[in-house]
Amino acid sequence: MGNVAAPLASGLEGVVVAETRLSEVDGARGRLILAGHDVEALAGGGGVTFEEVCGLLWGGALPAPAEREALRAAIAEGRTRAFALLGRLGDALGARDGMDALRAAVAHLEGDAPPAAIAGAVATFAAAWARRAAGEAPVAPDPALRLSADYLRMARGGAASEAEARELDAYLVTVSDHGMNASTFAARVVTSTGSDAISAVVAAIGALKGPLHGGAPGPVLDMLDAIEAAGPRGAEAAGRAERWLQAELAAGRRIMGMGHRIYRVRDPRAAVLERAIERLARTAGGARGARLALARAVERAAEAALRARYPDRPLRANVEFYTAVLLDALGLPRALFSPTFAVGRVAGWCAHIDEQRRAGRLIRPSSRYVGGAPGAAAPAG
Repeated sequence: MGNVAAPLASGLEGVVVAETRLSEVDGARGRLILAGHDVEALAGGGGVTFEEVCGLLWGGALPAPAEREALRAAIAEGRTRAFALLGRLGDALGARDGMDALRAAVAHLEGDAPPAAIAGAVATFAAAWARRAAGEAPVAPDPALRLSADYLRMARGGAASEAEARELDAYLVTVSDHGMNASTFAARVVTSTGSDAISAVVAAIGALKGPLHGGAPGPVLDMLDAIEAAGPRGAEAAGRAERWLQAELAAGRRIMGMGHRIYRVRDPRAAVLERAIERLARTAGGARGARLALARAVERAAEAALRARYPDRPLRANVEFYTAVLLDALGLPRALFSPTFAVGRVAGWCAHIDEQRRAGRLIRPSSRYVGGAPGAAAPAG
């Protein structure tokens, strides 16, 4: 058995498989760097758009105005071309799960479609699925709009305000890349075989669908709904949250939106998205402020309950916690949360596909065989 002496890294924990210029995740300090920029600077106060972060990840620097407009036009053309394909997708968009629909629809694109075409198509397909799931006709893209504004318009069937588009941009920038996460690794493995870009993106979508990766923001809202309904309207939110959370932990159930594989402190993306909701609540009003207050109370109560139960395991809010609250505040249905994650993360996938192609080496880890030896006696019974 040739691999007996090789160290076992279950889940590839701590194994470095590539060098990248795209992003660094510092789990100890709670820091995310996107191509040389702190995520808080880009998505917090910087007002960077999705098109600009695409330019950063694909080209290595934030684009100049002319380059930004060219990228906006190319991604808009990708949305328009994808909309023209809808009639040829058959039952792809009829899937009950949005990620299944997105995976099937993206598979219809040309194998080596350029990144702008892929990014535009993912937005169009996700929005078209949402409309069809609601029993409505898909809305054609408006190439005059940037992706964030057009995505909200296509998904909801009505124009987005500038405040809404700006905060969706903050979300898309925040989730655009995040180190060697499961979906990015899947895309790089497929690319390393010499396969085409669409095969790699389809594999990434399949990985992102999983609830241990990107498939769990919706249940955060289910938790908030349950806590809101757990007591009389006048009851204090923190008390309701604590009682509900303790009951969930006693039943052995996971608290959604808390804890992360890498971060040992609060996920910096949670802070960015929390501030985005706060800005939206100030400008757009409505029930968003009350929902944010509830979410903050639940986060504090969850941190305290988890710290008491697992003192050696730091479990703080992750990106999914405030993703759910923000996307809900933007009027997107819960079933569209994971496809919307893909709308942002496809920017990083495309950048990693290009980076892996340049590396030109097949990713082929080893395994340790623990089965029986040839000729060994079969176990009794």
